[in-house]
Amino acid sequence: MVSEHAPQPAAQVLVASNRGPVSYALREDGTLDAKRGGGGLVSGLSAVDDKMWVCAALGDGDREAVRRGVGEPGVRMLDIDAGVHADAYNGIANSVLWFVHHLLYQTPVEPVFDAEFRRQWASFETYNRAFAEALAEEAGEGAAVLVQDYHLALVPGMLRELRPDLRIGHFSHTPWAPVDYFRLLPDDIAEQLLRGILGADRAAFLTRRWADAFIGCCAEILGGTGHTRIGVHGLGADADFLRRRAHEADVDERMAALREQVGPGRKTIVRVDRTELSKNIVRGMLAYRALLDERPEWRGRVVHIAFAYPSRQDLAVYREYTAEVQRVADSVNEAYGTADWTPVVLHVKDDFARSLAAYRLADVALVNPIRDGMNLVAKEVPVVSDHGCALVLSREAGAYEELGADAITVNPYDVSATASALHEALTMADDERAARTKRLAAAATALPPQQWFLDQLDALGQG
Repeated sequence: MVSEHAPQPAAQVLVASNRGPVSYALREDGTLDAKRGGGGLVSGLSAVDDKMWVCAALGDGDREAVRRGVGEPGVRMLDIDAGVHADAYNGIANSVLWFVHHLLYQTPVEPVFDAEFRRQWASFETYNRAFAEALAEEAGEGAAVLVQDYHLALVPGMLRELRPDLRIGHFSHTPWAPVDYFRLLPDDIAEQLLRGILGADRAAFLTRRWADAFIGCCAEILGGTGHTRIGVHGLGADADFLRRRAHEADVDERMAALREQVGPGRKTIVRVDRTELSKNIVRGMLAYRALLDERPEWRGRVVHIAFAYPSRQDLAVYREYTAEVQRVADSVNEAYGTADWTPVVLHVKDDFARSLAAYRLADVALVNPIRDGMNLVAKEVPVVSDHGCALVLSREAGAYEELGADAITVNPYDVSATASALHEALTMADDERAARTKRLAAAATALPPQQWFLDQLDALGQG
């Protein structure tokens, strides 16, 4: 099931993740178009020269690239059966593990762990095994392997059996569920997941809170973490890249367009999210509506710029949530809008330059997730804000651990309190806002992606 590939020198640093640094699209003329990815992992890994990235083929273009032998040096893309990948990625990783770690289940009716779940779990095992086998083939003697996230939780244990000589790390980019919620999973599955990660020499997390939750699960279910060391690495924003990119011509163009949509003299509340259930976009809009309802002085004087980029639209629950975001935005505009004022400016088409333009314009950044491993938006806005920005931040975001002291903190479920926090943020004195923004930016960039990755590599080598 793992594709054939040209022999390459054994790598000394390997990374495994579901999504790789490049993706391919099949053009109408049959040629392949390569697109480079972004994000903290791509940026972080650029700090290392001798490396191999093992990832999955995610679409028809990727699979065709693998079949044709098209690829980049240092990237091995696995052509895992499309049905197996769908079961593992959508059926287990995104519909079970994501829901557990983000506490998203409506427990009176879900989850239901039945025969269909067991069938999908077998695919999840197959998918993880494909990664473990590929890593075992590619790794040089004693190499360092850094396995990424909940999609590949079983890989460390499987790889340990195949290659005992390797130094293996696992990094969780999500929260980790508290033990009582983690135990919603069938007992054998919960144990298998923990033992999978404990196959690593070192398991690392974005915050101490998530690390402690993992330790608690291991203590309750397995009696401890065994020989696996536990670490914390709070991924930060890439200040140099963001500040440079935020002042390029396309960002300036989008700023002009946004200013026109907002109108002169108005303040802005900005949010930028994927429409994941955990991001809490709907309650954020309801809080903005409550602000307009309870404090009429803001009508006509503030605009909520909301970028809600579609995510996981192959899952019905995500399509329904995206539609609800649009419905609530429309209802606010219908209730309060005037001929020259649109209260909510909603964009659903992903556009990084427009996101950076909104960051620069923001008077207030609203980051109110139900639960989030870190949330880099909370870190990025203060870095590129032109005039200083007040941050309204959920205490359930991982970023709260580093930014909470200079943010206005909210309970993400409390719409009324969030409305009050928005008012406080909008009325914050300019000098206080500037001082807070400076401290937020310093905290947000304390561990940029390259250092974040190198720190993990160094800690793995100290075992």
